[in-house]
Amino acid sequence: MMKMNRPLSLRGASAIALACLVLAGCAVGPDYQRPDAPVPKAFKEASEAMPAWTGDWKTAEPQDATARADWWRVFGDPALDDLMAQVQISNQNIKAAEAQYRQATASLQAARAGFFPVIGASAGLSRGASSTGGRITNGQNATLSASWEIDVWGRIRRQVESAQAGAQASQADLAATLLSTQATLAQSYFLLRIADSQRALLDRTVADYEKSLLLVRNQYQAGTAQRSDVLQSETQLKSAQAQQIDIQITRAQLEHAIAVLVGKPPADLTMAVVEVDDAIPNVPVAVPSTLLERRPDIAAAERRMASANADIGVAQAAYYPTLSLSATGGLTAGTLARWLSLPDRGWSVGAGLAGTVFDGGLRGAAKAQAVAAYDQTVANYRQTVLGAFQEVEDNLAAARLLGQEATVQNDALRSAREALALVNNRYKAGTAGLLDVLTAQTAAYTAERTALSITGRQYTAAVTLIAALGGGWHDPSAEAAQPPVSALSSTQSAQSTRSTGSAQSTD
Repeated sequence: MMKMNRPLSLRGASAIALACLVLAGCAVGPDYQRPDAPVPKAFKEASEAMPAWTGDWKTAEPQDATARADWWRVFGDPALDDLMAQVQISNQNIKAAEAQYRQATASLQAARAGFFPVIGASAGLSRGASSTGGRITNGQNATLSASWEIDVWGRIRRQVESAQAGAQASQADLAATLLSTQATLAQSYFLLRIADSQRALLDRTVADYEKSLLLVRNQYQAGTAQRSDVLQSETQLKSAQAQQIDIQITRAQLEHAIAVLVGKPPADLTMAVVEVDDAIPNVPVAVPSTLLERRPDIAAAERRMASANADIGVAQAAYYPTLSLSATGGLTAGTLARWLSLPDRGWSVGAGLAGTVFDGGLRGAAKAQAVAAYDQTVANYRQTVLGAFQEVEDNLAAARLLGQEATVQNDALRSAREALALVNNRYKAGTAGLLDVLTAQTAAYTAERTALSITGRQYTAAVTLIAALGGGWHDPSAEAAQPPVSALSSTQSAQSTRSTGSAQSTD
């Protein structure tokens, strides 16, 4: 015996399916258009005082899906290159951002699944008796079912659009985390090298102060110097020794920070002591409009706008009824023999239309919430753009003015050393007192330490400027040749004189 349920003819179902496909061409909700953002015509701080060195540089095209060049190689430091390679593999913040990106891509796959029908299958065995006849009956059944929501109003398409933009935003977040971590590592690395140079300066200074103290003590024992001269010289030496100890704290903390950035416990990383070079590369500055394409945080903010815009369509689609097609088919039999020979068959095909008549304003509130969320992402995007231009302008100004400051400070350092040499000669001739010598020594040491501090700030400004511009440059000759020296960095003129030490002995 065959049981057949035919609430809808096959021809009618086909007609409904064809109509659904036609209607599925529309999608409710606003189509996304990127809002305008405040973009200046040129960077205010990029003037002729800071010419953009081009040479063999190639400006990258860092779309959020494009691999970025190894921008840190412009510094020509193999040790920094090795650390950067470890960051990309072992840094935990980058791993967390990568896992978040994988979550976003999985959400996109889940949203795309809505385009396809859901197919289910079931099978069962039963045995029972009625309360009246007491006859025991067996039952065996197998059923196959399918249901498919037709995306008439574009709800599923908007969900996919939102998830896709969210995945792209997550990918940009990963790039932003990587760039930020690399910049932090480079800054910490160069500050550690500055600390090494300051420690070397203090070592030379302490050695010179010890010679001065020994000379003054000999003079005191010979009766040609006073006890106060000895005490002043000792004070100067102990102060330098205290700074010598203090700089070790800074260096140790920077080394620990670098270890964590490369994914290691601080105890597992020991950095060799290397003094910093004064070769600070000049950063080529792009036109302002390309900054919107280059920075991954701007790309992430823009993609979140697109996702929020699609969510408005999802909320608006809730006002319309959903149309779904369904089909079932199955076999039933009382015994295994009947199952193999002639089981009962049944099938049905149908279409359903379902919608909400009254919800107390729930759908309206959901749409208002989606619109407000979109407006928030627009404001966040524009603020991100403004913040990006501020970071570039800040570091352009810092690079330019630090170059000028370095020039003036190097002049001060040369004057302080010349003054120290003159005072030493006068002291040996007996025409100057020890206080004059101590003052000149302190001035020379302070001038050189200030020059090193400016160099550290120049490195920080260069790294921060590269990060603010979004990274993505590559100099093909960087690995084979010395990186270009910035026109802003005038500290090179004092590099040869620094190696001689800041404080000269009075003997």
